[in-house]
Amino acid sequence: MKHALPTLLAGLGLTLGAPAARAQAPAALHARIAQLATAGQAKVVACRRDLHAHPELGNEETRTAQIIATQLKALGIEVQTGVGRTGVVGILKGGKPGPVVALRADMDGLPITESTDLPFASTVKSTYLGQPVGVMHACGHDTHVAMLLGAAEVLSKLQKDLPGTVKFIFQPAEEGSLPGTVGGAKLMVQEGVLENPKVDAIFGLHIWASAPVGQLQYRPRGEMASSDRFTVKVIGKGSHGAKPWSSIDPVVTMAEIITALQTIVSRQVDLTQDAAVVTVGTVQAGVRYNIIPPDATLSGTIRAFSPDTQKRIWAAIKRTAEGIAAANGATAEVGIEPYVPVTFNDPALTARMLPTMQAVAGPKNVVEIKAVTGAEDFACYQEKIPGLFVFLGGTAPGTDPSTVADHHTAGFQVDESAFPLGVKTLATLAVDYLSK
Repeated sequence: MKHALPTLLAGLGLTLGAPAARAQAPAALHARIAQLATAGQAKVVACRRDLHAHPELGNEETRTAQIIATQLKALGIEVQTGVGRTGVVGILKGGKPGPVVALRADMDGLPITESTDLPFASTVKSTYLGQPVGVMHACGHDTHVAMLLGAAEVLSKLQKDLPGTVKFIFQPAEEGSLPGTVGGAKLMVQEGVLENPKVDAIFGLHIWASAPVGQLQYRPRGEMASSDRFTVKVIGKGSHGAKPWSSIDPVVTMAEIITALQTIVSRQVDLTQDAAVVTVGTVQAGVRYNIIPPDATLSGTIRAFSPDTQKRIWAAIKRTAEGIAAANGATAEVGIEPYVPVTFNDPALTARMLPTMQAVAGPKNVVEIKAVTGAEDFACYQEKIPGLFVFLGGTAPGTDPSTVADHHTAGFQVDESAFPLGVKTLATLAVDYLSK
């Protein structure tokens, strides 16, 4: 029997001292993903450049959606269009039964006139809130779409080896919908994007201009802040500017409120446990220098990293504004409009997928970061199912990341050599989640 074992194993295609083919499959699959991602680099770059030259504002991404749907159909992937207005969903059913994982990219540009000297720079013009604007992919959403299409092509070529289903979510309006409308991830969730088939986990990736190419960044739990808009309308009594004693001055009252709001974070939030931001961004009052107006309005943003802190700040703003207004004989109407919740990376999912990220980028290139006060509506998916959101370095080699143009600015640029790692990361996260 001692000598019969090697013969038996050989007949099964195995040898002593080597693991079974099933145990080798993940490593072989990783290598295949890397090979396909590298081979597809030129196609991803071409797609990104086309999208960059033709950006579309949120909920207007019709050309982008058509390109996505056409490419997915060409790969043999089932396609759904018109989800969340202009969103596209692709469904790739693997050759083996298993769970369902989703990969998401956002599609919309911003109302910014591009100032880069890129040969494919945007010259698109549009209107936003009734104002003429330039349109630009100033946050990298063009790269997200191109990389997810690249990952879809990679995974379509591995379809028979996939133990489960991959859902590709191309989402409109991440930067927000028009005031008073629901859009973006929130609307896609409402319309059932995480159902039929039901998604078990979701992964997202965001290019990061101020991180070096080759690096992946992440943070367990609260990674990006919640974002809420608040307004305070102070209602007083107008008068001639020469007779302020006959007024109830809403401008002076508003000034007191603005100053007091700065104490909410500095004096009412436990900064050893949580971070937060309260910023006043607009002030509107009066039409003439010598008239005290009857009312004044301010607006601003709230950022927090936990629901408890978020709700405490809401209550503090209302209490502060109403109290100061009352002390001055005025009234205050406080409105708070929640935008997105905290981008919360599920701790168990993050720990489970950390070895995948390290295998793809190298252990030294996977970096845990501090919390980011920017916001992301990827959080709306994470409210429903476990999710992991990762940043992909986009600073060109040899460039100081601190010197590059920031996101949401006219000079925003990223280095295209980052794309193969982005494609590999998305595809490998999906494969490893399904395999485990």
